[in-house]
Amino acid sequence: MKKIIISAIIFLFSTITFANIKVVTTTTVIYDLVKEIGKEKVKVDYLCRGDQDPHFLEILPSYMLKLRNADVVFKIGLGLELWLQQLIDGSRNDKLKLIDLSTDIEKKEVPTGKIDASQGDIHPYGNPHYWLDPENAKKMAKQITEVLSDLSPDNSAYFQKNFTDFITKLDSKINEWKTKLNPVKGKPILTFHKSWVYFADRFGLKIAGQVEPKPGIPPTPSHNAELISEIKRSNIKLILMENYYSDNAPNQLSKATGVKVVKVANAVYGQSGISSYIQMIDSIVNSLSNNL
Repeated sequence: MKKIIISAIIFLFSTITFANIKVVTTTTVIYDLVKEIGKEKVKVDYLCRGDQDPHFLEILPSYMLKLRNADVVFKIGLGLELWLQQLIDGSRNDKLKLIDLSTDIEKKEVPTGKIDASQGDIHPYGNPHYWLDPENAKKMAKQITEVLSDLSPDNSAYFQKNFTDFITKLDSKINEWKTKLNPVKGKPILTFHKSWVYFADRFGLKIAGQVEPKPGIPPTPSHNAELISEIKRSNIKLILMENYYSDNAPNQLSKATGVKVVKVANAVYGQSGISSYIQMIDSIVNSLSNNL
């Protein structure tokens, strides 16, 4: 009987010690990075689908349940997921660690001066779409590696090796992407939302304006008229937009000027065939190089 009890205690201890880290991520991009680093040592789930606008997420009990059972939740931060705190509160998980992956990012478009609703959907701490720069994905992966290592020190070397392998793979792709986009470097484009500044700065694209008159504000006829003039004046060939936005206004611009409307996924699983961060950037780069 004593041997049975001791064996049971040892088994229980081992299952706790070597149990997978339970991770929830706000987006599918973070989800993929966690999988790259943690692999079979983590159990990871996400809240916002790849084909959803991450600015908005319906508050559902099923999301709270995911967080209730998690050890850690990773977020993009910079005010992107204003819905997250309500889900965390509803999860009633006092042990849940919240990790903001924006802490090591060099922020762009940090507003100065007074902010009010007339300016649209302004993020007071900077533009949150930093994951679209692959160099920032490295910083995100590094922070994920550090957090997972803190939660499971016995697996630290394993996580570090996976991180190193991922960076090697990503560096190779960054060189490939730069080569592919080099012929269109400096060419002006329009974007639908102010999502692409990090990507454009990394790869040398020039953003001449947005279809939205202000962030989060629907397109208007008067703004469309201004854009038509700008498209003709600057010989703009392409409008880049996320595939979850309505393309009514961009299509009107296309009809008036012949400008191409290119819809892309800006998240993993945002469209068929995109099941990793690298595949996502591949798709964006190919869409631009093939249409500019």
